Amino acid sequence: MDGVAVITGTTHGIGRVTSRELARAGRVVVMLCRDLDAGRAVRDEILTQLPRASVHLVHCDLASLQSVRSSAAAVRSSYGSIDLLVNNAGMVSTRHRVSVDGFELTFATNHLGPFLLTALLLDRLDKTARVINVASRAHFRAHPDFDRVTNPRAPYNAMAAYAQSKLANVLHTFALARRLAGTRICVNCLHPGVVASNLLPGWLRLIKPLLSRRILDVEDGARTTLHLALAEGAGAVTGRYFDERQRVACAAKLAHDVRLQETLWRKSSLWSGVAP
Repeated sequence: MDGVAVITGTTHGIGRVTSRELARAGRVVVMLCRDLDAGRAVRDEILTQLPRASVHLVHCDLASLQSVRSSAAAVRSSYGSIDLLVNNAGMVSTRHRVSVDGFELTFATNHLGPFLLTALLLDRLDKTARVINVASRAHFRAHPDFDRVTNPRAPYNAMAAYAQSKLANVLHTFALARRLAGTRICVNCLHPGVVASNLLPGWLRLIKPLLSRRILDVEDGARTTLHLALAEGAGAVTGRYFDERQRVACAAKLAHDVRLQETLWRKSSLWSGVAP
């Protein structure tokens, strides 16, 4: 086996393909799933194709900070060093909803949960580990107002909430890469393209005109994640944003704003209860 890969959002779409291909590559795949029944179905599907694969399930609801803490503790107690952490899960709420902890739901699921998970597993990363955050080109549309995250009465627009959460993914990537400078751990993010998964019908109306000239199938949609996870040369690149063609691309100007990165880091640390 070539090490432990922890991945979120594995029960559909590109996360499902990514899990399968990481297992094919010989990784011990730890799938963090909100729906364990759906996770078992994916695991069984992978094992049918790859009988010698090592695929494991851990319950994790990224919208719940307590669930994230519990899942991180389970990973820490059951596995050794982590070679790969893929923050893949993502969603968009078409109406204003808040998480169990009181945060706007899209932001809580897409950023705050992954931020906490990464922080809790950071000291378990192998010295040459790779952290991959699945972001989106939607981050170019973001007009960040992080105070809205904790305001249940704030005006709500689904696309704006999604764009802000995806900008947060890129800001988090760049800030973490800067903190890990001088180590051999790499941290990158990506736009996978608009992917024809089971999430697409609900999202298409909102995001298709903004993101891509074409719709990718899930196999193509997983290519950039898998490139960053498995390609030999990708381990030498850090703090970058990649497009759906596996190329380093320019992120939005706001994503490179170090002050904004640090503002988000400080707020995320406070909200998730981790040391800044």
